[in-house]
Amino acid sequence: QVQPVESGGGLVQVGGSLRLSCAAFGSIFNGRAMAWYRQAPGKQRDMVASITAGGWPTYADSVKGRFTISRDNAKNMVYLQMNSLKPEDTAVYYCNLLSQDPRSSWGQGTQVTVSS
Repeated sequence: QVQPVESGGGLVQVGGSLRLSCAAFGSIFNGRAMAWYRQAPGKQRDMVASITAGGWPTYADSVKGRFTISRDNAKNMVYLQMNSLKPEDTAVYYCNLLSQDPRSSWGQGTQVTVSS
């Protein structure tokens, strides 16, 4: 199995910004749609943004207009720019394939905490 590696989380005040990075090395990621997911304590893991191999993004309604997903295929990287952060954005953020594949496991994620 291959595992994406997320980074860039931290503690930020309401209204602040963070940029998350995901290193997705492995042939199974090449040419496939990727996504960012998040899981708050006691809740299920939900997708917040996805991006096709060609760079077409989609967003959950809760983050539209505030988050921007991007990717650099040459560097095997996926990014999530998060602006105007709210307390409800507090969660562990993960990246992975949009369509789950048993050859890809979940990484450790990166914690984002938004304080009010």
